[in-house]
Amino acid sequence: MSMKAIVYKSPFSVAVEFMPKPKIEHTNDAIIRGRTPADPGLRFGHENMGIVEEVGKGVAILKKGDRIVLPFNVSCGHCKNCERSLTAFCLTVNPGFAGGAYGFASMGPYAGGQAQYLRVPCADFNALVLPPGKAWEEDFILLADVFSTGWHGITLSSVAVWGAGPVGLMAAYSAILRGASSVFVVDRVPERLQRAQKIGCLPVDFTHSDPVEQITKRNGGMVDRGVDAVGYQAVASNGKEQPNAVLSALLQVVRPTGGIGIPGLYLPADPGAKDEETKNGNLTVPFGKLFEKGLSLGTGQANVKAYNRELRDLIVAGRAKPSFIVTRRIGIDDVPEAYEKFDKRADAKVLIHPNGWST
Repeated sequence: MSMKAIVYKSPFSVAVEFMPKPKIEHTNDAIIRGRTPADPGLRFGHENMGIVEEVGKGVAILKKGDRIVLPFNVSCGHCKNCERSLTAFCLTVNPGFAGGAYGFASMGPYAGGQAQYLRVPCADFNALVLPPGKAWEEDFILLADVFSTGWHGITLSSVAVWGAGPVGLMAAYSAILRGASSVFVVDRVPERLQRAQKIGCLPVDFTHSDPVEQITKRNGGMVDRGVDAVGYQAVASNGKEQPNAVLSALLQVVRPTGGIGIPGLYLPADPGAKDEETKNGNLTVPFGKLFEKGLSLGTGQANVKAYNRELRDLIVAGRAKPSFIVTRRIGIDDVPEAYEKFDKRADAKVLIHPNGWST
């Protein structure tokens, strides 16, 4: 039996293709419907939610018909890191690499969920069961990655977030939910800054003037915590790529003994970079300032399972509604066009329903 899936073809090009429907490969599997280097043929989709269609003989908790959401990172549940809730760094699901994920080139043999069906390994552990029905659908899907990842980058107090894409907006929203006194959001796209302002954040356009100076002037000094929700594709105020731009700014704007969360993606190697150092994954940052201030850094993918149950319950209780970032719902045949719009920053977050919105 075949199904439709979104397949990577080449840079800035994806297509809808027919592929074999996934099968149970291990007794603990389940099947649900529902410029990173990549090789042609990779199936995209790391933020996945659906209805359980089939379970392996080793699955004891999930049952057919359950509505579930999945962390983007695949984890086993029993290794040393998983037992410490460090599920983004599972030691067994991707030999030779700490951590696995759906639809990522270097993150193991796990096809993505931008398809009509998806195989879920270690299903009892990885799935978060949701209330039945369709309520909170646009909120629950964000538990798979961006809401959990934004939460991952935040503590309390005054906060500066670089990047107003989905993760940055969720980091800012998480800071507000957790009682931050003020939240600054730095970007250059007017529509993104407007979304940040609507949830009570203070927008900072870094093309107008030095964002560090803007923030310290409006805040009456440095902030307590910073978040890099941009990563290696950062640009300077002149619009040119400068991978160290955000980290350098954060080291300036965060107060001594403060903290910096870095959920933004950085690569061990970046073949598309223009300079040799960055190609090898190296960045030049003012490390002396980091040392002088005694700053704490937190890096790496979000351990989604450490947060998603609590965040699910905040949504159900009516205390959180992260779906304000969702701009459109589409079917699987509309995905190639949606990727083109995403490259132009025309959409914040698009939800794909591979089997149609009636199911």
